[in-house]
Amino acid sequence: MSEFLPKEVRDGLEAARKRDLETKTRLQVRVGGEVYPLLRFWQGGFALDAETAPRLRGFVDLYHAGAHLYQCLIVASSEGSGDMVYEFKRSTAAVDRAPLDFVRDEAAPVALISK
Repeated sequence: MSEFLPKEVRDGLEAARKRDLETKTRLQVRVGGEVYPLLRFWQGGFALDAETAPRLRGFVDLYHAGAHLYQCLIVASSEGSGDMVYEFKRSTAAVDRAPLDFVRDEAAPVALISK
């Protein structure tokens, strides 16, 4: 059906689709002070708008509504249909404290009560 539509109408529909995806998602990639909204996100990667996204490579941070979710090592894999697709080489969940280097005893007291 889309091959019967004029090019201007198809371009307008594609622009509206991207605008709709950007406003619905609260996921974003932050790189060196720049913020890019995600169009799609899946287990192995994500996609950004090809017109506004640079060819990112290296470490990036993924956020959902301001909450830090992942630190990722990425590489740009392909560009098509207006999307720039990036794949994860590594994706690590962001934590708010350093990991423990010892085993915590299950029966240990939580706090000490003093007089």
